[in-house]
Amino acid sequence: MPALRGSSPSGKAALHINPPIAPFGKAYPMPITNPLADKVVTIFGGSGFIGRHVAEDLLQQNARVRIAARHPEEAFSLKPLAKLGQLQFARCDILDERSVRACVEGSDAVVNLVGTFEGDLMKLMGEAAGNLARAAKDAGVSRFVQVSAIGADRNGPSTYAQAKALGEELVRDAFPKATILRPSIIFGPDGGILNLFADLIASLPVLPVFAPDSPLQVVHVDDVAAAITKALLNPSEFGGKIYELAGPDRWTMMELNQRIATAQRRKRTFLPMPDSASAAFAALPGTPMGTDQWRMLKAGSTASEGVPGFAALGIQPRPLELVIDHYMVRYRKHGRFAEKMDSAG
Repeated sequence: MPALRGSSPSGKAALHINPPIAPFGKAYPMPITNPLADKVVTIFGGSGFIGRHVAEDLLQQNARVRIAARHPEEAFSLKPLAKLGQLQFARCDILDERSVRACVEGSDAVVNLVGTFEGDLMKLMGEAAGNLARAAKDAGVSRFVQVSAIGADRNGPSTYAQAKALGEELVRDAFPKATILRPSIIFGPDGGILNLFADLIASLPVLPVFAPDSPLQVVHVDDVAAAITKALLNPSEFGGKIYELAGPDRWTMMELNQRIATAQRRKRTFLPMPDSASAAFAALPGTPMGTDQWRMLKAGSTASEGVPGFAALGIQPRPLELVIDHYMVRYRKHGRFAEKMDSAG
């Protein structure tokens, strides 16, 4: 995952107990009583893209944050944001029960963010999630958030979707009051889907588009972090429930690529690829997209009808249009001086 670029928490909407929906970028004052203040919240997979944003939110809540990950040093950039003793780092193997239980010990709340397309997915995201929930229950943890994915389904088209669904089942068996959050495909300033495509669009004049008609409701990483924090703040209201976290706008994969190119002020040719060619490409070794990722992409990523989402959590998700032009400035030929250079030319 890309490293956090020392971003400041300013400009992010702070979460508090039972607030009205906050306008983008507006922070409410810290409440006098905060259920997370001085509580130990352990984030498994906390050194990754989502985890660093969740940790930043929790530090603002005055929680004591423990990053449990294979490479916790990847979250060292969070240190300047924490008070003395507020941030801990623990090296953890999610498949090692002793390692997991040692990291859970002393925690008041646990967040499981472990997600991967590599290795034995059924063990890493399925069985391991259940083991973590049991360890949390045994340790007396009062709050548990399991981050799954939109499309999680034991009969889904991808192993990833099946593994996430198994993880949900095992977590709820072990920790019935756990909150299950299913985010859509995530974007943000320092990682996620935008950066992946932006790098390619900035480098290549002609690009293939796989699953060009697949529908997507991409979601901002800070909105996902806000949902996690909200669930931890009020487990009596949000515990034992499932929420799907999707952005407010619907895009196709082709539209998303075209919008990124426009934001970069680049003229690019996009070639819609037939499914047969896409599947064959994904099956090749060493490609940036594997078969499992292709199957998930083909299935799309949109909220299910009738499943509660951001509105039920009191959160207003930001649209991609709000930030995409700003995020793409660094990919433009002349960066932030692009307008001056264009007018001079």
